[in-house]
Amino acid sequence: MRENSAQEAGWQWLVQTKLENSELGHGTAGLPLPNGETEQAAIAARPCLEASSCLASKRAFPVSFELAPTRDGTRIAYTLHGDKTAKNRAVLVHSVAMDREFWRPVAERLAPKAAVLTYDCRGHGASDKPGGPYTVELYADDLAELMDHVGWPTALVAGASMGGMVSLAFASIYPERTAALGLIDTTAWYGPDAAKSWAERADKAMREGLGSLVPFQTTRWFGDAFRAEHPDVVMRCIEVFLRNDIGAYGEACRMLGRADLRSAFPRLKMPTAVVVGEEDYAAPPAMAEALHRGIAGSTYKVLSKARHLTPLELPDVIAAELAALMARIPQ
Repeated sequence: MRENSAQEAGWQWLVQTKLENSELGHGTAGLPLPNGETEQAAIAARPCLEASSCLASKRAFPVSFELAPTRDGTRIAYTLHGDKTAKNRAVLVHSVAMDREFWRPVAERLAPKAAVLTYDCRGHGASDKPGGPYTVELYADDLAELMDHVGWPTALVAGASMGGMVSLAFASIYPERTAALGLIDTTAWYGPDAAKSWAERADKAMREGLGSLVPFQTTRWFGDAFRAEHPDVVMRCIEVFLRNDIGAYGEACRMLGRADLRSAFPRLKMPTAVVVGEEDYAAPPAMAEALHRGIAGSTYKVLSKARHLTPLELPDVIAAELAALMARIPQ
């Protein structure tokens, strides 16, 4: 429910002003990156989702930025936080239309005790954006090849929203490489009307531009109080969203509409944690409960007053959940 307040009105003005002053409302294919950045510079110096985490961070761990090739030639941009030879390793997969900066607040909280790999999925961020169709299985193969590239035979694999579906697909196809599985704000299947609803979202972006989806997205991503109290985080998400290539965004939407990973449940024997925001209506608690019931031995936690992007709303809590999951990995 939208707030009826001067603060909410001010927030709406801020979003509208951003859209009116941006040339990115209809996608960014063929346009330069903001501030004249080159692709390589963008990989090495992306703005923070959470300004306070950048300012407060002492960066007491190494950070590297690179591109990794896949077998079909698609290049995957990634960031490695911490020592990649560390005993504890985690891969974090972002939500649809976001990029690897989505995970920075959580990665910085985990990196002092673990190596953390974040990356831009195919069609997102600074990674290549080939034509479709995309599938969650293709995204899982991309992750396997990225792990090969950095020399990781296994890792904790966790994702939020789309990233959760990719993580679930990865664990199903590569169970021996999945030391533990984190499923955050996600589902195995969006339901019988999913293909239609996701295709409609993709078509709207194509017809009217990505800017037309901003009000819809922001209220799904974050609760009213968070939007009012953290406009910097919300605006950074909007900026990332508006930089998407419309064709690649549409392929990712249709991928999610087609995905049905429920048959994977019996194969998932690794430690698994399912986490969801209490107010999430994009992938609601009922979907998370289905994951928990289907995956033997999984844990289940509902986060009070949180919505769909809990790694940004509650990075301390999500980092703690992932650290606890890491502690469950057999040594």
